[in-house]
Amino acid sequence: MATLKPPADPETNARVKAVFDDIRATRKTDFVNNLWRHLAFDPALLERTWGEVKALMATPSTLDPLTKELIYIAVSITNGCSYCVHSHTAAARGHGMTSAQHAELMSIVALAAKTNQLATALQLPIDKVFDVGA
Repeated sequence: MATLKPPADPETNARVKAVFDDIRATRKTDFVNNLWRHLAFDPALLERTWGEVKALMATPSTLDPLTKELIYIAVSITNGCSYCVHSHTAAARGHGMTSAQHAELMSIVALAAKTNQLATALQLPIDKVFDVGA
């Protein structure tokens, strides 16, 4: 359950409408999801957050869109954000993620969680070859 109700008619605010219009244009859809609808309570926060998402996730870069979504899924799992796990899994599927790739991603996330916990529990020293400052 949300901690705050989204504005009833957020697009009456010109700043919110501009962001929503940009989301629709960038994503080539009429759908504006709940994250953006709820962030509309604060137009400045909405603008900043969408600007960062657009710059990193929707702008061509050295990482392809599917790789970006896979990373986002893994971090969302680690952070325990069910909303982001669902939305970025859907986005990854939209970028061509197969069931086999999803299964492999889950195996990698599980393995990383296990080995991270082991390394933390053992308080392992960093190998000098991994430390660029050494």
